[in-house]
Amino acid sequence: MRAALVALLACGAGSSGLAADLLAPLVGPQGAPVPPWYFSGLPRQTKPSTRFDAADVDGVRVLRVESDHAYGNLVHPLPPGTPASPLSWRARVDQAVRGADLTRRSGEDTALRVCALFDMPDTRVPFLERQALHMAETHLGEHLPTATLCYVADTTLSPGTLVVSPYTRRLRGIVIATRSDAWTEERRDLSADFLRAFGDESGQQVPPLLAILVGADTDNTGSHSVAHVDALRLLGR
Repeated sequence: MRAALVALLACGAGSSGLAADLLAPLVGPQGAPVPPWYFSGLPRQTKPSTRFDAADVDGVRVLRVESDHAYGNLVHPLPPGTPASPLSWRARVDQAVRGADLTRRSGEDTALRVCALFDMPDTRVPFLERQALHMAETHLGEHLPTATLCYVADTTLSPGTLVVSPYTRRLRGIVIATRSDAWTEERRDLSADFLRAFGDESGQQVPPLLAILVGADTDNTGSHSVAHVDALRLLGR
């Protein structure tokens, strides 16, 4: 989610009777994401926005994510104190990003990202980054995540690779495998993945979640991508 973070730092039912899905559907009866999902882009964004539309794939209505020289996210805020819990979804990338390189600013684009935004105590953030975070919050007038973990579709890095955003260390990603001819399913242990990505700062403590995000961007590479995502679930007790 580079948008809020760059502006930010660049200055269905559960699987058991006791579990509940904490997320509203990505596609509702009218074909649009169900609130509290909302669109989030760059501050004063002038470039095109990533499009989020309903599509029928294999007889199932799912979310289509299309980015053409564009940037954008869907964000689902969560109640204060929401603990990290299993996050699952299924996805397919029908058109990957050409020229993507997640290690460089000029290539940090992805056809699909699913992110968890964590409310890590800002005392755990290195001093200079913490100062930049506070300035960004003052400028934007909102509370910003101190740690964001994204699962990113990429065709150049091996699945499981951990990458740190070239824009900000507040954003780190884990590469996931996707296919264009079939759905792939993901089920992630957010706690374990957070500790892998941010354990060096968090003191091996897992903070609560602020939100879940789905997005795509092709603004750096000036390319075009298409992905589909379905059955996004965050299971809580």
